[in-house]
Amino acid sequence: MYYTPWVYPYPYQPNVYYTNVPMYHQNIRQPDYWNHYDDTRVKDYGRKPFVININEAAKHNNTYRTALWTGNHLQVTLMSINVGDDIGLEIHPNIDQFLRIEQGQGLVQMGKRKDQLNFVQKVHDDFAIMIPAGTWHNVTNTGNTPLKLYSIYAPPQHPFGTVHLTKAQAFAAENQ
Repeated sequence: MYYTPWVYPYPYQPNVYYTNVPMYHQNIRQPDYWNHYDDTRVKDYGRKPFVININEAAKHNNTYRTALWTGNHLQVTLMSINVGDDIGLEIHPNIDQFLRIEQGQGLVQMGKRKDQLNFVQKVHDDFAIMIPAGTWHNVTNTGNTPLKLYSIYAPPQHPFGTVHLTKAQAFAAENQ
C-alpha cells in the first residue's frame, strides 16, 4: 500500500490526474512512521517526553495492566481483559479516569453506589469512557477476543513501573 499525500490535476491537461507515489526499493530503509510496533520498548517512560502509537501499543499488550507513562499528575496504562473477564468493580475516590477501547467489545457499568450501577453501555473499538472520581465502575469483556484498551488516570493510581501480568496478580498487589 502506498501513501499518496497529494493528488492533483496536471495544469496543462485538465482531465488527466497524476499522483506522486513514493518509490521504494527493497534495500532502502523505509521511513520511521512505517515501522511496526516493537513490544520490547514497553516500560514506564514517566517524567520524560515520550511519543508512541497508542493504538498499536494497546493492541499488542498481553498483560492485565502495564504502566506506560507515569508523571506527577497523570498516568497511562495498557490493559488486556480476557474473554468473559472484567476489570473488577472498583472506585477511585480522588481520581478521574479515561478508558479507550482499541480492540474488542464490552459492557461498561457505572454508578454512585456499589450496588446501584444504573449507567450501562455497550462499547467496542474506538469508544472512550470517562469515569468521574468517586464513581463505582466495571468493564466486562463480552466479545470472543481479548479486550484491548488503555487507561489514563489523573492523578496517577499505580506505582511507577507497575506491571501486572494477570488480574489475580493485580488484586494481590493492591491488597497488600
